[in-house]
Formats: sequence, structure tokens, C-alpha cells
Amino acid sequence: MAQRSSGSPRISVTEDERLLTATPSERRAFTRTDPWRVLRILGEFVEGFDTLSDVQNAVTIFGSARTPADDLYYDKAVETARLLAREGFPIITGGGPGVMEAANRGAQEGNGLSIGCNIELPFEQGTNAYVERAIHFRYFFVRKTMFVKYSTAFVVFPGGFGTMDELFEALTLIQTGKVKHFPVVLFGADYWSGLVEWLRERVAGEGKINTADLELFHVTDDPMDAVRRILKARERRSQVLTALAP
Repeated sequence: MAQRSSGSPRISVTEDERLLTATPSERRAFTRTDPWRVLRILGEFVEGFDTLSDVQNAVTIFGSARTPADDLYYDKAVETARLLAREGFPIITGGGPGVMEAANRGAQEGNGLSIGCNIELPFEQGTNAYVERAIHFRYFFVRKTMFVKYSTAFVVFPGGFGTMDELFEALTLIQTGKVKHFPVVLFGADYWSGLVEWLRERVAGEGKINTADLELFHVTDDPMDAVRRILKARERRSQVLTALAP
């Protein structure tokens, strides 16, 4: 997920911002314009569903847009996506630079489908050169729906607020039973260690979550380990679907 550097100028106002920060007079005016905004939102859902309707068993890879190409995690994202693509998994990212670019690059190198779901931001974020199928969204919540609907696993590389947002949304959906057999892999044990310790010692320790909820994600530094867990989950889903078939 891209982030704006501190102090950089804002270039435009996004649709999300217009929706969330209207003044009282604007809100009164919205009584006439909200239906049109709803249609625009509906249009984004329709475009996303139509563009991705043939995608099955994709893996979404998240991570910082600020990760440079000479960073270890960039290389690991390329390798992870390449291995997944060779196993038949389409790769979805946010379509931007950094880890997203690395994952789309790995998808291409593995002869897999490389998808980028980009987002309108108040600063420029172009779609990286390795995206083969691109969709551009105005609203974060529409884009986030696409990540979950068409993915069967998340691999989460070191990142910032946007990465954390996607991570905890997935964990909440799994915890509440909205999605099943959905592995969440945190890549980079050293980076995630503080968060994992806080979840274990503070959040679970104070009973805010169950200790078993700590099993909803897996931490690794090994691309093959991540791929094996995702392959096992795909096999379990296939068995469940076979058992449910009439």
C-alpha cells in the first residue's frame, strides 16, 4: 500500500475523502448527489467483479510501496510470487511500487497471471510495469472486497498502515468465520516479532482475543514454507468442495 512522504504536497482530493469529510452544507447538498455516488460505487463493484470473474485461487501479496529493489524483502517477494505462480496461483497486488512491484514481477517470471488493483490517492501512484491485468479504484472498501473475494491466501511482507489494515481485516474475517481455509502468512520474522509478541502477551494475555486466534497467521522467512502452507490450504478447500458437491 503506497504512502505519502511526510511534508509532500497534496495533488488532488480523492473520492474517499469527499465521501468522508463533507462539510454540513455539503452534506445537505449530498441528499441530491448521494444516489449518484452510490451508482459510482456500484459501478466499481461491477467492474471489479467483471474483470476478475475468471480468477480462481489467487494469492494477494501485500507490503510496503517504499521497499527498494535492492532490499532483501523485494527479492523474497519476487521469489515467493514466482513459486506461487508456478503452482498455478494468480498473483494480486495493490499494483504500485515496492513489494507490490516485486510480487507482480515474480508472477510474470513464474508464467502466472499478474493482477494489480490500484487505488486513487491524493498523490501519484502509477501502476507498475509488471501488472498484466489492472483495475483502478476510487474507494478503498471496494478494492479491499476484491482482494478477499478473489484470493484464497494473503502473504504479508513488511509494510505500514495500509499493509496492517489488510492484515487485520483478513484476520477478523477468519476469526469470525466469514472465510475458511484462508492462510495468512507474515513474511519477515524479525519485522513482525514485536507485533506478534504484543498480540500474545498483551492482547491474548488480557483476554481480548483467544490464544487460539494466534494460530490464524503463520510467520516465516522462507518462500517455500509460505508456498507449502498455501498449497495445503488449497488442497483442503478442494476436498471440502468435493464433499459438498451433489
